[in-house]
Amino acid sequence: MGGTEYLVFPNIDPVIVSLGPLSVRWYGMMYLVGFIAAYLLAKKRLPQSPWNQEQLSDLLFWGFVGVIIGGRLGYVFFYQWDMFISDPAYLFKIWTGGMSFHGGLLGVIGAMVWQAKRLNSSLLEVGDFIAPLVPIGLGAGRIGNFLNAELWGRQTDVPWAFVFPGAGPEPRHPSQLYEFALEGVLLFIILWLYSARPRPTGAVAGLFLVGYGAFRFIVEYFREPDAHIGLYQIGLSQGQLLCLPMILAGLWLMVMAYRKGSVATAQAKQN
Repeated sequence: MGGTEYLVFPNIDPVIVSLGPLSVRWYGMMYLVGFIAAYLLAKKRLPQSPWNQEQLSDLLFWGFVGVIIGGRLGYVFFYQWDMFISDPAYLFKIWTGGMSFHGGLLGVIGAMVWQAKRLNSSLLEVGDFIAPLVPIGLGAGRIGNFLNAELWGRQTDVPWAFVFPGAGPEPRHPSQLYEFALEGVLLFIILWLYSARPRPTGAVAGLFLVGYGAFRFIVEYFREPDAHIGLYQIGLSQGQLLCLPMILAGLWLMVMAYRKGSVATAQAKQN
């Protein structure tokens, strides 16, 4: 690659601080940052919802539980099925790492179904409220991936390429930062502004699915495919295949939302 100088990944200790047997890691800290940010943003939008502070706290708490459980299940079943078959206990070895966004999404949807019943609301109303809060956590998680020097990109000769530890001497796309910019920052701006005015019920949740699915699909072209899976014969990665139903479901939700034309009661209060 022509002797061009590339960025060398800084020597960052994945452990922030150790307190006896307990270690506080950057990746876990990013999850906490994302949860706190979601809580503060939700609190700001709370007057526009039909719920009180206690109901909001329950909704976010169980959503966070859904992220953790679903994320782990999704990673094992979508990306490490053979490992699970050979060692079922691997499912519970969370300390070895491994979380999947698509699994986390399914976990959150499951939590929202339960909470919607408890709140006497529809799943789409809850989804419209939650969707704009998610990108901040996604962005924080991608920063955690970068600090952990994991999920790096494909080989490249762009001047902002990094040489990641454990990824060989070849410079690679910092795809974690691409995802931070698109799935975190840009998607948050789009959803926050779009949801600032009354929209048909389900439209905000649908836009989230379309936006995340499209951004992730694009970034996958710069991200190194999982070594044990690679690319499928059609040239797409596992992540891209999982994004396709997201995009289709999001488009369907938005079309149906605007056809029905009903605005969520919580958002109508903005008038």
